[in-house]
Amino acid sequence: ATAAFNVRFNDRHSADSLRALLGKTLDATGEPYALSVQVSGESFLTPPGRLSDILSAAIQEVCGIAPELSTTGGTSDARFIKDFAPVAEFGPVSRTMHKIDECVPVADLAMLTAVYRAVLERYFDRKC
Repeated sequence: ATAAFNVRFNDRHSADSLRALLGKTLDATGEPYALSVQVSGESFLTPPGRLSDILSAAIQEVCGIAPELSTTGGTSDARFIKDFAPVAEFGPVSRTMHKIDECVPVADLAMLTAVYRAVLERYFDRKC
């Protein structure tokens, strides 16, 4: 038999710790097995700091809401950047996200652009 599955994990785990847990669980069955693991990226957590402060202030200014720092967004392409620079994700939300004919209201893109601009201005100290 062959099984394929996907494990999404948080910063309390690593690919190595999950590989070990899977091996231990399979070993306990006493049955022979072959385990092949492919990792598309380690989980990460950017601690609160300058970047999250800048992003929060920009969101508050442009959108008029106080953002919540959260890790509930799912898989992030930031995993490819995190080893080189601090990262934070902020973007549009849509019922069609990652689906065929994905779409976002133009007004949401305009607001998002304004937030990104405010972040860059603050980051490079051109507005603060």
